[in-house]
Amino acid sequence: GRDRQMPPPVLIPSVRTVDGLAHDVSAPARALMDACWPGPLTVIVLAQPSLAWDLGETRGTVALRIPDHAAALALLARTGPLAVTSANRTGQPAATTADDAKEQLGDAVSVYLDAGDSPLGVASTIVDATGPVLKVVREGGVSWDRLVEIVGVKAFDEETSA
Repeated sequence: GRDRQMPPPVLIPSVRTVDGLAHDVSAPARALMDACWPGPLTVIVLAQPSLAWDLGETRGTVALRIPDHAAALALLARTGPLAVTSANRTGQPAATTADDAKEQLGDAVSVYLDAGDSPLGVASTIVDATGPVLKVVREGGVSWDRLVEIVGVKAFDEETSA
């Protein structure tokens, strides 16, 4: 149920994948990736011009994350990057089991990968790293204090740090 104004993030198997999908990634953004991946951090970066995926209205960006889930990492190691959404209809609670996902999504999904129950966690923190300073778009699993501990408050724009 996502519209084109809500582009899906792209899950990647390792930090080495970043340069194939993004360009001009800043040192503070890389520091966050190194410190918080795998984990609940999504970083929006400038997409490589060669990235031809239709992810929606991205304005030349791509949101990257490495999940902290063994089954997801094993799948990504075999497939490479995957554009994904959470396993739920927009506005509905996230599914924590394959059966929950099937109940919400039904035949709209061709294949369900059942890796057991998924603990309901906090959404990922989203950091926009497309400009000269970082901007927190959504607070989530990585706290503001942890972000500042990694890169310092001066790495963020004034609105974010207020």
